[in-house]
Amino acid sequence: MYRCAIVGVGGNRANGHADAYANGRIERGQLVAVSTRNPEKLAAFGERHGIAARYTDYREMFAAERLDLVHVNTPPDVRLEIFQAAADAGIPSLVVEKPLAIQWEDYRAIAEFARTSPVKIAVNHQLHFHPRRLALQRLVAEGGIGSVRFVDASAGLNMAFQGTHTLQAIRAFLPDRTPQTVFAQATGTDGLQPNPRQHYAPDALLATLDYGDAITALLRCGSNAPRVLADDPRAHIHKRIGVYGEKGYVHWTMWSWEVGQAGRVERGSHEYGAEDVLGQAALTEAMFDWLEDDRAVHPLNLDVSLQDFAVMLNIYESALHREIRRLDGGGSGASQQAGLMAALRVGLG
Repeated sequence: MYRCAIVGVGGNRANGHADAYANGRIERGQLVAVSTRNPEKLAAFGERHGIAARYTDYREMFAAERLDLVHVNTPPDVRLEIFQAAADAGIPSLVVEKPLAIQWEDYRAIAEFARTSPVKIAVNHQLHFHPRRLALQRLVAEGGIGSVRFVDASAGLNMAFQGTHTLQAIRAFLPDRTPQTVFAQATGTDGLQPNPRQHYAPDALLATLDYGDAITALLRCGSNAPRVLADDPRAHIHKRIGVYGEKGYVHWTMWSWEVGQAGRVERGSHEYGAEDVLGQAALTEAMFDWLEDDRAVHPLNLDVSLQDFAVMLNIYESALHREIRRLDGGGSGASQQAGLMAALRVGLG
């Protein structure tokens, strides 16, 4: 049984991790410890999920608990130091919350860590493993809608909160591909102001991604994104993706799905919460697969997540400089502007 722990209990995602371990949904792992700096939050989380080993210092937890997997649920600015501490403690794997980083400086530092460290890291885009979305991803991969021509993806929250989910969704239906060019517009600076979670992004963003071979994608994040449930004001529930091929289409939202093939349409609904627990469990089990077999690389591994993050940063630069950005094969463009969030705050203000 793999020994697992959580660092950071803020927000709902830490509960999502813990819930995935409940009732045997994660068959090969046990949640044995938790760490967070606030003693009251630590006690409440430990009691809620029945975790006896509780620490206010994650380094102490790393030294004491002989861990196999750690879920890193912290603001982006402390991620790299936790990665390094895990490597120093001999912890073999991490699942880290999105967004992976915020701007080019921390992106480059994490990329350098990935180049030199043996720690296996995946980013927690659990939507990839939601049962319904997995079925649609397989349908498209098996040619069920013919060759993909257009992807339309969006999220009701901004790029830092949900944009990486949306970029990863595009990648899930266009595996092993990165855009050749991006062109974007952005507006609004409320999301660029200091906030406790340090998730910085423009309030509304629109981007086109050109993959070559007549394949394009449209990405909308924030207040300009379409609403999945028109009468529900909660911004976080409006993630969606539509994929259109030569012979049909698929459409997934947090609450529904639709498939069009050969003139016939099938559709249905699902319960997001139930799908999410199963998706979180499957993501974690895929980490155990990777621990057991180096060839079973996690689909959300750090390398591909860094590529998606570089695409996101190029989208920001495109919006800031009002230019089409041409990318290399890894998603990076020619220039990588330091202090990008500050520049966006001024440029969009």
